[in-house]
Amino acid sequence: MVGPPYDAEGGDELVFLDITASSDSRDTMVNVVQRVSEQVFIPLTVGGGIRSIEDVRRMLNAGADKVSINTAAINTPELANSGRGPVWQPVFTHGGRNPTGLDAVKWARRAVDLGSGEILLTSMDEDGQQNGYDLGLTRAISQSVSVPVIASGGAGTLEHLYDAFAGGEADAVLAASIFHFGTYTIAEAKNYLAGRSIPMRI
Repeated sequence: MVGPPYDAEGGDELVFLDITASSDSRDTMVNVVQRVSEQVFIPLTVGGGIRSIEDVRRMLNAGADKVSINTAAINTPELANSGRGPVWQPVFTHGGRNPTGLDAVKWARRAVDLGSGEILLTSMDEDGQQNGYDLGLTRAISQSVSVPVIASGGAGTLEHLYDAFAGGEADAVLAASIFHFGTYTIAEAKNYLAGRSIPMRI
């Protein structure tokens, strides 16, 4: 199970996004969420396949600390104000498969107006490419909303993490591949960022 090692390494939060749940028309794996939540002691954010207030409740009852709503928030915007967790609101839905035609900056502003507590911004063009975050989009949204923005999608080096803070004005970063594949440890990432004057919990 992936969660406990990241907790032990000093991760600040664990994000579990079941990105095919919506496109496959199935629910997020509640049993997995429950098992992970019992084994980690850092905040757990869960998303994917969240379609209703009842789904939000199920995730919170299973142990999620935050619930990320994406596809359903586009179709039913009032969901952004119904849960207790932050909301991820990109311009693609169904795990990045369906374009919505919405402007990302305008939608982020609307999501905040509807009650979103933070924006988890994933650039689908950069996700998994390890070429760096979409700094222009991250900066545009960071400058347009009053809630924290988490940059996601594209981290391949420690410099990319720094760039998201310095150039993208992100409040936090989400990285997966560089940790999953053992390119860097969380401690290496945090020490690097702290050495570049980015405030870190070490």
